[in-house]
Amino acid sequence: MRGDEARVVAQFSAWLQDAGWQVSTEVDFCDVVATRGGQTLYAEAKGRTTSPGLDVDTMYGQLLRRMLPQVGEDVRYAVVVPQAARTHALRVPEAIRARLNVDVYVVSDEGSVEAVTSPHV
Repeated sequence: MRGDEARVVAQFSAWLQDAGWQVSTEVDFCDVVATRGGQTLYAEAKGRTTSPGLDVDTMYGQLLRRMLPQVGEDVRYAVVVPQAARTHALRVPEAIRARLNVDVYVVSDEGSVEAVTSPHV
């Protein structure tokens, strides 16, 4: 993990830990795996890049490859992006993200995290 992606992962991980999650990074090629109270969150992150649209699309593909065959409320998935890539992360329709249990989180330049589409944290 390099550059801005490392910053995004570190700030998102710290935010999850503050909310009571047990957080591990770089687990089986997944950027962040967090557990809390029987729930598991698998997250892919991207930092600032020169091609944010393409890189966010790649991130969604990486997340899809890591999805478990069974869907349940105890497993959530997330894409985590810097503020500059927010609109790109939200291009996947909300109804599709909801069906796949995918949430979107945005990390600001100042380090705050916004759960754009998640009521679960």
